[in-house]
Amino acid sequence: MTFPSTADTELGELTLTRVFDAPRERVFRAFIEPEQLARFWSPVGTSLPLDRITIDPRPGGAFETVMVADADGTEYPMSATFLDVVEPEKIAFTVAGAGLVSTMTFSEVDGKTELLVHQTNVQAMFRTPEAVAGLNSSFDRLVEHLAQSA
Repeated sequence: MTFPSTADTELGELTLTRVFDAPRERVFRAFIEPEQLARFWSPVGTSLPLDRITIDPRPGGAFETVMVADADGTEYPMSATFLDVVEPEKIAFTVAGAGLVSTMTFSEVDGKTELLVHQTNVQAMFRTPEAVAGLNSSFDRLVEHLAQSA
């Protein structure tokens, strides 16, 4: 996604929690393996071509994606840097040029995985109900992916 300059936007926080019926190691790996990420890391109406993903899951490593709109081919690049990667517990990254910091915490709860996503410096346009629904649609895709690859 192309993020607007933080100088002209209202920044805030966003927190989401989802529970996945899979071990946390499996859920964690889905976020750092390009072949898996390509199957879910884009909202409904977009795709994420495997050849447009770069993941180097270590502090300082690159996390880059290009989502493509299914309807017209519009591209939405995202360039981020990993801040912290603790397998299978935590992934944190910052989005270049936006100041957005996203921290994902993976907890095991009764054989399932609770994913807590906490984001700071989030532009107002990415905190709207529509934007949150788009993020949740990616997590819905992850549910399907985990079920199909079980």
